[in-house]
Amino acid sequence: MQILSVPLDLVLLGPPGSGKGTQAARLAAKYGIPAIATGDILRAQVEAGTPLGLQVKAYLDRGELAPDKLVIDIIRHRLSDPDTLLGFILDGFPRTVRQAQALDALLAELERPLDAVLYLQVDRQSLLDRLGHRAEIDQRSDDRPDVIAHRIDVFLDQTAPLIDYYRQQSKLRLIDGRQPADQVAAAIDGLIGSLQ
Repeated sequence: MQILSVPLDLVLLGPPGSGKGTQAARLAAKYGIPAIATGDILRAQVEAGTPLGLQVKAYLDRGELAPDKLVIDIIRHRLSDPDTLLGFILDGFPRTVRQAQALDALLAELERPLDAVLYLQVDRQSLLDRLGHRAEIDQRSDDRPDVIAHRIDVFLDQTAPLIDYYRQQSKLRLIDGRQPADQVAAAIDGLIGSLQ
């Protein structure tokens, strides 16, 4: 594990199938900071059958995003955990400009602005191919072909404006997510090195 010289607060952005989860897990292991995947938190609540899970299930089944307030509350709670003191990687959040604005407000309150937003760029056909392959292996309900195409469209419609939002803040860093995972990882490590 590599010790960071200063806390590192990151957002990992990219469409479904871009490799965000893989890279977030690798970063968490390498730097000892938690990867906070809102999708995983929400799915765990659904599987546990909690009241929150029942609320979220209807959205996930349709391939839609959970409401902003719900997700912001989850993030606020998670960032109060002591393991986030040295930094965090948000994977799958924010998804909309409104969520990004709420996140900025929350982080201003906590006096820890984002260091960078890493955007894994992958073209639509590559995403469809990757997610189709993942569906064969994992049998995730949100990896059915019709839901896959819808999730990519939702991402492009609602999340793509975040790219401009973070570009205007000079926090956006573009990474070619079509490369093999090791090359993507090396590009991310290079960027992190420049932030330290």
